[in-house]
Amino acid sequence: MRNRREFLKDLATTSSGIFFVSCGMGASAGWSMQGGSTGRRREIVVGGRRTLTVDVHAHCYIHDTWELIKDTDAGRRLSAFPDSPRGRDLNFANLDDRLKKMDEQGIDMQAVSLGSSYLHYWADRDLSRQIHQLQNEKIAELCATHPDRFVGMAGVAMQHPDLAAEQLEHAVKRLGMRGCMISTQINDDELAAPKFHPFWAKAEELGCLVFIHPVGFPEGRGRFQGNGNLGNVIGNPLATTVALSHLIFEGTLDRFPGLKICSAHGGGFLPSYSGRSDHCVDFVPANCKPLKKHPSEYLKQLYFDSLVYTPEGLRHLIAEVGASQIVLGTDFPYEMGNTDGVNHILGVPGLNAADQEAILGGNASRLLRIG
Repeated sequence: MRNRREFLKDLATTSSGIFFVSCGMGASAGWSMQGGSTGRRREIVVGGRRTLTVDVHAHCYIHDTWELIKDTDAGRRLSAFPDSPRGRDLNFANLDDRLKKMDEQGIDMQAVSLGSSYLHYWADRDLSRQIHQLQNEKIAELCATHPDRFVGMAGVAMQHPDLAAEQLEHAVKRLGMRGCMISTQINDDELAAPKFHPFWAKAEELGCLVFIHPVGFPEGRGRFQGNGNLGNVIGNPLATTVALSHLIFEGTLDRFPGLKICSAHGGGFLPSYSGRSDHCVDFVPANCKPLKKHPSEYLKQLYFDSLVYTPEGLRHLIAEVGASQIVLGTDFPYEMGNTDGVNHILGVPGLNAADQEAILGGNASRLLRIG
């Protein structure tokens, strides 16, 4: 049997870095694999056809990273987390439980990304290289071992943009990963800052997906105090709204029109209120300089997960950006996630079968090169 080193060496010799996989779409609803669920998978049928479901918003935690960070301030803050119930759900050591939950929810595949607390943008260059190399190799190993259930989304050291570009290329070309997850801001820098142009150029060149996920809105902490978990409930979608708005207004999406960007939590508040941005360009051009097109039109070149909680909310998102721009997202396994993400999509009023299939898995399959 190959050891881990030999396995990773084999991964590194793949010329394209893309694994084309069977998606478990056979006639039998049951399945089994070594270390996998032996239960019955819920099969999703739309318009009389078995439909592939792909969850693009599913997190993980790489326990081995602990040895690299345990003596840092960040490590001390996270010290109790690995043994918490959520930490155990994120850990690949509990893969059977993850697969069982996927089967129950009707999720055929997950695009696995790190939890947002594990991007470690505080780390220096050398430590960042070590952290993401380890984490990405572990995710790639899972995906290569279970190619019909998982594809990988890399972590990259965005605080060192040239290193992030290098790590992304290695992850896609050598580890077979399908993109990366980044935060809505990198320390004090907006994603639209010129320093990140090398990263965006590389992501566009590779044609891979960049999943943008918030880690709160630190500027609002003073006002988010008190009842309501407002730092998460309001802060996270607000952080996404600000990040996407900067990418639009600062010209990043014009400079790199081929980018494939997907944002968590339905894109925050932006899709519901993009008309205000258009109004500013039309009537207050001194403060909202005209772009190549109206701000709302850029939503058509972005992608959004379906995590907006209500069928009516999702119907409105579809009306604003189009069914072709939305992918299934559950935020596995966090408490603000949706454990009924498939039914959430199937319950949207007036949504036809073709659009249901696209949102459940067709759009994600195209973006993540599953097939």
